[in-house]
Amino acid sequence: MPKGYWIAFVTVTDPAAYAGYQALAPEAFAKYGARFIVRGGEATALEGETWQRHVVVEFESRAQALACYTSPEYRAARNERAGACTANIVIVEGLPET
Repeated sequence: MPKGYWIAFVTVTDPAAYAGYQALAPEAFAKYGARFIVRGGEATALEGETWQRHVVVEFESRAQALACYTSPEYRAARNERAGACTANIVIVEGLPET
């Protein structure tokens, strides 16, 4: 079964409020077996919008990634970051394993 991935682009506009998200989100990620592939680091925008943070998170499946995003734990984290950042997040299915 192909893995599932979150790909997120984030720019934090209120670091103090965003800290609430950072305190709660790890619980959801741990519960759903998330593995961070990319979290921050140096980036160069070659096309499109420039974002402050780039994140790629791997899950066992696309369904698992969606379950994490819609979970009560992550919903609580999202509520904490409301108004504290601008984000663009997609969940995508990876290539079949060979």
